[in-house]
Order: sequence, then structure tokens, then C-alpha cells
Amino acid sequence: MDTCDVAIVGGGPGGSSCAARLVDAGVDVMVVDRARFPRDKVCAGWITPAVISALGLDLRDYAQERTLQEFTGFWTGSLAGQLRRTGFGKTVSYGIRRCEFDEYLLTRSRARVETHDVQQIRRDGSTWVIDDRIRARMLVGAGGHFCPVARTLNQDASDASPVLAQEVEFELDDEQAAACPVTSTEPELRFWPDWGGYAWCVRKGRFLNVGAGQLAPAPHLKAVHEFTALLEKRGGVLPQTSLTWKGHAYLLNRTSRRRLHADGALLIGDSAGLALAPSGEGILTAVESGVLAADVILAAGSHRTAGKLSWYPTRVEARFGPRANRIPQPEPRSMPAWFNRSAGAVALAMPWIRRRVLLEDAFLHMGRPDLAFASPASEFLRF
Repeated sequence: MDTCDVAIVGGGPGGSSCAARLVDAGVDVMVVDRARFPRDKVCAGWITPAVISALGLDLRDYAQERTLQEFTGFWTGSLAGQLRRTGFGKTVSYGIRRCEFDEYLLTRSRARVETHDVQQIRRDGSTWVIDDRIRARMLVGAGGHFCPVARTLNQDASDASPVLAQEVEFELDDEQAAACPVTSTEPELRFWPDWGGYAWCVRKGRFLNVGAGQLAPAPHLKAVHEFTALLEKRGGVLPQTSLTWKGHAYLLNRTSRRRLHADGALLIGDSAGLALAPSGEGILTAVESGVLAADVILAAGSHRTAGKLSWYPTRVEARFGPRANRIPQPEPRSMPAWFNRSAGAVALAMPWIRRRVLLEDAFLHMGRPDLAFASPASEFLRF
């Protein structure tokens, strides 16, 4: 049986960020993922300056052999309404391909990587045992919405309604690239009338990502079909050949009831249910929660009881906002549909609100203070 100090189940941005922080501190870390990297991941595929800051990402190094598309503006509108342009006159975010991005971060972490589909996790004294093949003194769940660590820590809990998303990403040939109306520097976002979800067209060089996400239990497939029909009528976006759409689910931080910690265990990213509304931003919360988790682990030293790790959910709420994880607690009540439709129409029509509230705050997170990436663990706990 292989052993390590910290086993991180999931090698995405959250898991690799946590691993990198711990490896830098001299911790023996093993990242366990069922996929062999590089692998595809359902995601629109753009990163904000906040993500770049939290990762300490060297953009020139990253862009040498990978897609890094500068975005300088957005087109926004309702599902079937007019698209309106908001330009920033500078680069405000970047398009990436998750197959490249995740492999880069995992390799950069310098952690040991084990390709294995985790089936069973059990507590054995003061350690965790994964499928009787890996023993770890600390366990971090970073495997997304269906993470086995999240399942282990929340066996008696009922999840809130997830956001359901479907997307497809494909490479444009020369003819398709010339005909495609979606520009490389300005992605398109279309919002449902009740603001229960939105659809996107994100072009990254020769690659185009098209998708839609909606809060369940709304008729998600119906909305996706409406969006697809709109694109087919518009022309130049979807190729005539059949495409394989991929599905994804995640929880919003404000509605997630998942328990985030236990003796020797923490959840980060989508495993914890940390996506931000209304954008569904998951990369930023994965990276930052991974860093926060690593700092808590380092500060706890060898005494990683639930009490010693309780700083983690406290810092998660301080960073990402209140959660509905104190069971039993009902989900926040939604505003009436007519109110959402009216407020949404105003937000999309008024340039200042569209720019400042919708794009800068909700999607680009320009007003968020940077995470104190370089703060020592001892200072972290004193805070």
C-alpha cells in the first residue's frame, strides 16, 4: 500500500493549487485522479485576472505552447433578444482550453500523481485509506460535484438543487473560422428571461466553445434546445456535422449544504459546492479554496482534528459569502419570475449597469480583493 501525508482526490485547478502550496512547504502530496492528463473538462474556458493573481500565473510562459486568447469585451443579451456590446479597451480576461490549463497546473505542482478511479474511502484510526491501495494522514476532496470524498463526508446530507450545464468545444476549420460570427476577443452571453441561467459562445483562437447552464429543476434541456435552434437559425456557429454535447453539474456556494471538513479531511472547489452566482464561476473558487485549504493544513501541523481544521469553513464563508450548509436550512427564496424578467431587461439595456454590475462584478470579479497568496500559515490563523 502506498502512503503519503496528504492525498488530494482530483487534479483540476483546485487540487493542483492545493498540492503546489503544500509541496512548496515540503509536504508529501499525492494527487489521485481517474483521468490521465491531459484530459477534457466541461467548461466555457476563460480565466479572470483574479485567477491569474491567485495562481501567480506567468502568462508569457503559459502562452508559449498553449491557447491564451485575450478578451477585451463582451456581447450580452436575452436568449432571443438583441446583443449589445460592452468594450473595455484593454484585456480583462483570457480564454483557455481546460485540457491544456489543468495539465499545466498539475505538472507545475510537482506533486506525485496516481491515475486511479476512487471507489471506497474509509477512516482507519488517524488515517484515511483509499481502496486499500493508498493510505494518507490527510484527505482533500477536489473531484468536482460527484467527488467521492464529498460523498464520504456528506453521507447523511441532502444536496441543494445543482446548476446543470451542457457544452461542446470544437476546432474550426478555415471555412468555419471565416464564417463564424463570434469574434475571438469578445465572447457572447445570452441570459434566460427569468435569469435562471445563461448560454455562451466563447471563441479561443481556432476553438469555439458553446454551452448553456441553468439552475435545476428548471427544464434545462428545453432551454438548451431553444439556444441551439437560435444558433442554427443564425448560422455560422455550429457546424453541420453532429456534435457530442457533454454535461456537467455544480452547486452554488450560497445554496450548498455540504459539510466542508472532518477529522483529517477538507473539501475544495466544486466538491465543496463553491461556485459563485450568477456566473457559475468555479475556477476562481477552486483555486482560492485550494490555497486556503493548504494554509489550514499547514497551520494545523500534525493535529488535524475537525476542531483544528474548523478555520477552513470560516475562511471559506469570509471569502465567498454565506452558505446554506447548516442543515436543516431551506434554500434562499427566489424572487418572482416577473421581477427577474424586469430587472434583467433593465440590466441588459442600461450600459452602466451592464458594464459595472453584470460584467465587472458578477463575471470578471474586478472588485474582489486579491487573496493573500504569500501569507505564512501562522499569520493566516492569527487573522
